[in-house]
Amino acid sequence: MLTLYTSGYKYSRRRCESVVTYFYNKYLNKYKIELEVLHRGFLREGVYGWESVTGPVLKPRSFLIEIHNRLNKDDYTKVLLHEMIHVHQHVRGDLRDIGCLRLWKGINCTELDYEDMPWEQEAHQREQELYEDYLNYLTTL
Repeated sequence: MLTLYTSGYKYSRRRCESVVTYFYNKYLNKYKIELEVLHRGFLREGVYGWESVTGPVLKPRSFLIEIHNRLNKDDYTKVLLHEMIHVHQHVRGDLRDIGCLRLWKGINCTELDYEDMPWEQEAHQREQELYEDYLNYLTTL
């Protein structure tokens, strides 16, 4: 079961719910997930979005995705899918945050540069494929 909360301004609630539901049904439907998607300006931070665990870290099932609210619909969809990949990584147990440590499959990767982080590499590799699959999914509705 998915519990989804969305908030913020200058975003399409329908698109947000559609993207999250698509991803959840395809990859996470065995789990009870609580997700909040917060839309806000990220100009100062210089990012498009990020994901964090908001509940227990041992078996995370509660998440927050913050996403830049001024993206065009294609970039918005890709960024949201990218962040949903991180949710999936946490649920699978591949990506874990323990205190100040960030572990990937049990290996401490806290000191890695952004482009060397294996969870980011996986998300970047999969986002275009997921985007195209999502567009195909929309045509079958």
